[in-house]
Amino acid sequence: MIGYVTLGTNRFDKAVQFYDALFGSIGASRVFENESFVAWSTRPDAPAVSVTKPFNKEAATVGNGVMVAIALDAPGTVDAFHAKALQLGGTDEGAPGQRGGGFYNSYFRDLDGNKLAAFCLTKE
Repeated sequence: MIGYVTLGTNRFDKAVQFYDALFGSIGASRVFENESFVAWSTRPDAPAVSVTKPFNKEAATVGNGVMVAIALDAPGTVDAFHAKALQLGGTDEGAPGQRGGGFYNSYFRDLDGNKLAAFCLTKE
């Protein structure tokens, strides 16, 4: 159902560097880009995450309660993805761990303060 999610940025070049490295760590690459928008995905026909300079030329702001969750294949992949985000300058919002109900999750914020999660389903 979801085609892509867009996150606003005030530091476009830095955001693109951050997500190139972060999404590259899970095999995702750029699937679309122009001078103010870049989207990454694991394949051209899969959902994507993108960053953009706001169309109205105003400052990008973080949505309160808004979060993008990245589905991964195993707890170790969640751990590595979370660690990579922090290594790239992201901030920790919740270390990787079992959250109950077979849900293994971690939380972080990107360079602009956008909140993301990395998760996988486990047998617990």
